[in-house]
Amino acid sequence: MQTDVVRIGTRGSALALAQAAETRARLMAAHDMPEEAFEIVVIRTSGDRIQNRPLSEAGGKGLFTKEIEAALLDRQIDLAVHSSKDMPTVLPDGLEISAFLEREDVRDVFIGREVQGLEDLPHGAHLGTSSLRRQALALRLRPDLKVGMFRGNVQSRLRKLEEGVADGTLLALAGLKRLKLEHVATSIMDPVRFPPALGQGAICIESRTGDARTGTLVKAIHHGATGAALACERAFLAALDGSCRTPIAGQAMVDGSRISFSGMILTPDGTEVHEIAAEGEASAAAEIGGKAGTEIREKAGSRFFQSWD
Repeated sequence: MQTDVVRIGTRGSALALAQAAETRARLMAAHDMPEEAFEIVVIRTSGDRIQNRPLSEAGGKGLFTKEIEAALLDRQIDLAVHSSKDMPTVLPDGLEISAFLEREDVRDVFIGREVQGLEDLPHGAHLGTSSLRRQALALRLRPDLKVGMFRGNVQSRLRKLEEGVADGTLLALAGLKRLKLEHVATSIMDPVRFPPALGQGAICIESRTGDARTGTLVKAIHHGATGAALACERAFLAALDGSCRTPIAGQAMVDGSRISFSGMILTPDGTEVHEIAAEGEASAAAEIGGKAGTEIREKAGSRFFQSWD
């Protein structure tokens, strides 16, 4: 069903709504359209409902997208706004990522209840996180820490921290900035020692393949450098068959016509790490990322993956 109003699908968390509102504002500015030309449609996903176990046990990244993608395919919405790091590398037939907004800060932050940094936590302290990547990177630096599951949106995780469920936690700086909560960070993690998730900090727009109306709308707000960086990162992830069960980190950066990429894979306990770096023409971003993923997989060997598959 086609309507004049552009329907933007999103999850209902405060962060997801902030990202949808940012997308709407950019579309309004790019096309000189009023706010009433858009409707933000909240869709509850499986990932929002499941709070009692890690995503890796419940089904992985698709838990945050499948209901929204079903609404896209059923034409209940015209476009969907996602956090890029939540996106599976394989999309349903008939859907595509049609635009990326300019990327925010990719770094993670540490938030301590009584200390400033991860290194300041007392021996054996409890770190709360639901991310295998953050768990592995934290244990690589602090193998003495006890890591426990910390699911929920940003506000609920901060509340759990205040209640003493953990001594510290890790969150994405980009999300805190979009919520105007960056002041809660007690320290910012060094992205070299503590690299981000692939796709972290980037908002992507998903739409139906061949939908000319939506394609024209979102093309005006697409950020080319972010798109190239994410093409590289997603290809790296795809080559590793990356999911929420996989501790994978890395970042691609575009400088003019060139792109540089660094990637890392770890065991969940942080004891084994493999790293790779690559660079080339930004126009070959996906090829560079895919080749890096294949090479690091060969470098690590099948035993590495069998140890935690």
